[in-house]
Amino acid sequence: MVTLTREQLEDRLAALHRASLELVQDISLDTLLERIVTLARDQVGARYAALGVLDESGALEQFIPVGMAPEEIAKVEHYPRGLGLIGVLMHTRETIRIPEISEDPRSVGFPPNHPPMHSMLGVPIYLGERQLGQLYLTDKIGAEEFTPDDQQVIETLAAYAAVAISNARLYRKLIQREKDLLRRNEDLALLNNLASSLASSGEIDEILQKVLAHVVDLPGVEAAEFFLRDEDSKVLRMVLHRGKFEEHLWRRDRFEEGEGLIGATVKSGEPRFLVLPTKNSRYLRKDVIRERIHQLACFPLTTRAGTLGALCIAFRQSEPIDELEVQFLTAISSWAGTSIESVRLKYQGRRLAILEERERIGMDLHDGIIQSIYAVGLTLEHARLLLNEDTVQARRRIDQAVEDLNSTIRDIRTYILDLRPRQLHEENLMEGLRRLVNELKANTLLEASLHGPPDGLPQLPDSHALALFHICQEGLANVAKHAHASKVEVYLWATPERAILEISDDGIGFDTQKVTMTLGHGLANMQTRARSVGGDIEITSEPGGGTTLLVWVPFNKQR
Repeated sequence: MVTLTREQLEDRLAALHRASLELVQDISLDTLLERIVTLARDQVGARYAALGVLDESGALEQFIPVGMAPEEIAKVEHYPRGLGLIGVLMHTRETIRIPEISEDPRSVGFPPNHPPMHSMLGVPIYLGERQLGQLYLTDKIGAEEFTPDDQQVIETLAAYAAVAISNARLYRKLIQREKDLLRRNEDLALLNNLASSLASSGEIDEILQKVLAHVVDLPGVEAAEFFLRDEDSKVLRMVLHRGKFEEHLWRRDRFEEGEGLIGATVKSGEPRFLVLPTKNSRYLRKDVIRERIHQLACFPLTTRAGTLGALCIAFRQSEPIDELEVQFLTAISSWAGTSIESVRLKYQGRRLAILEERERIGMDLHDGIIQSIYAVGLTLEHARLLLNEDTVQARRRIDQAVEDLNSTIRDIRTYILDLRPRQLHEENLMEGLRRLVNELKANTLLEASLHGPPDGLPQLPDSHALALFHICQEGLANVAKHAHASKVEVYLWATPERAILEISDDGIGFDTQKVTMTLGHGLANMQTRARSVGGDIEITSEPGGGTTLLVWVPFNKQR
């Protein structure tokens, strides 16, 4: 056994120190590991060397051999599995240095086609209390075994290697975290664009088209389909398909809840995945499998009220969908479900409003017009009885009936006036308001007048002018139905920043403290219209003192 002098050992350790400093600066983990094992072999003159790297759980993750030709490595059936001396070294802090591997009782031999090895030096790589890996050196060149000096050199190298590996792993994590953060930001930008687009969509079909357009443009996506639950049913129906396949992904366009990948996704409310080929693909079309689709992912359209359906996506990529991709697609499906639910709620709100309006009209007709006609009938019946006894009184009763019928006709015209949709066509605001006032005079006995600029405030944006037009329409309808007025006046004027509309009547008025902005008086509608363009309304009234409605809107458009 050759023993180094103190000077030789110091020179050797100094050279190792310089080489190890370069190791610590290497931030590429793959090249670093190869440099470590090559440096170890060169430092002690070993024919073979290897580096075993452990994962977070302590299992052997990588095994990097040096000294064997690529064809020799290819012949070995498998890398070490953590048995024998390698397994011992994975669970100890002590160095193993032996002259003959086969004679050590802890050895379990080599796998088939592995070259024979004899002397061994094994050093664990520790950082604090955690083992990161091990250095294995075998067959010292020119000697039967490794020396204590070799052991000291490799133990020193192992300490440097621990720091270098830790730094490289930390750098790799930072790079991966940066990539993940960049990807999350890109995903959030896509989601924000999609959310903005969906927010302006008023139809379910439009929502589905926009979502699938985003999905099929994602890398690796070949096709996508939407399945929606029929209302008040457990049947899921395919409503839209987009992608590179002309035909649908599935042989069926309907699934029961719990049936197949689609039904199971909706029933569980959790994403489901199907890796092809598999025995569970009986519902898939054969050409989908022939086109080398490797994965299918199904995401539920979740809402507060439950699961509305599912978004099914076909991927060509063979590698599993990572967690960030699952989160991104889950967010897309959730946005789609929320948007669809919002549209459906709007539909339901409209239907409910129509039903409530029908009920209100029915009550008004029953309590007002029908009762008036019934009273006319009683008057005429009385007149018929008086024809042979008191013709003068009978004539008075008939005249009264005619007057009552005319009043009823005016009431019917008022309802028609209230229900008829109106728009500003080719008119300016003043012309539109004049048309409303003339219609009111033609259909009621009210004395109505309009005052304002003939040009109708041309600097006012169209949306703001239309809001004032509709508010005037509802305000005049309220006067006709509720005010019991004989006179109404409409004024339109402007300040440097606002257009102002005033409607005043001499009717019965009401207590503004007791009557809130309710749909029954149309006040809430008027307030909503004014505020939608950046304006507001003010109502002043008192019982017996008439009512004044003051509305203002800005000249500038809202941003």
